[in-house]
Amino acid sequence: MHAPDPAHDLWDFDDPVASEARFREAAAQALSPAREVLLSQVARALGLQQRYDEAHAVLDGLGEPSPEVGVRRLLERGRLLRSAGEPEAARPAFAEAVALARGAGLEALEIDAMHMVALVAPLEEQVPATQRALARARECHDTRARDWDASLLNNLGMAHVERGDWRAALAAFDAAMTARARIGEDERTRVARWMVGWALRNLGHIDMALDVQQALKEDLDEIGLEDPYVDEELALLESLMANIDDLGRPRPEASDED
Repeated sequence: MHAPDPAHDLWDFDDPVASEARFREAAAQALSPAREVLLSQVARALGLQQRYDEAHAVLDGLGEPSPEVGVRRLLERGRLLRSAGEPEAARPAFAEAVALARGAGLEALEIDAMHMVALVAPLEEQVPATQRALARARECHDTRARDWDASLLNNLGMAHVERGDWRAALAAFDAAMTARARIGEDERTRVARWMVGWALRNLGHIDMALDVQQALKEDLDEIGLEDPYVDEELALLESLMANIDDLGRPRPEASDED
């Protein structure tokens, strides 16, 4: 169980301008501390528009009427610094957010902060940092915290890719796909399926990768959607298959028993 998040339903990460407007309108009508929570998301929306100075100013103007506001201010400060190309400067803010959220029992924000700690970690630390966040998410009581497992598994897969370990990446992407399906996020589940196919191709399993992407394409066609990433991957896989055939792909020999 968990308290409702006043910011969740107002977000459209594909449209930070419209999101900013919604958060400003909601904040103008809200009482503290909900008002400060909403303003922290104004700062995040500004950051996604690369309006960093304005975003920092919004965070500077927040009071601290609740531990949640304190955590969110640290989280958004760190995100702004990371987006501006200063990951090292962001690390202390995220680490402090983890500690503050944990002390206040704000599990979903704690996992969010732990996931950001992993994202700004040096390459050699990203896998263990993500694994720690994943282990913590799985032991939380808040369903929002537990549902972070899908994103964390995806990030774990990407961290393995950065290290060149495609087998470990495939295992993580496959687990992420299962988690997305459990949560019921259709669009993100399709992305997770694409990631599985991508990993299969990079492991040289061209037939299996093609099966994944073709099934995904068929599902998209059924609901009237297009995905250029699926189309691009299919074109590449079909080209690879043609090259394999041209090079003399092994085929069953004809029987001469007549």
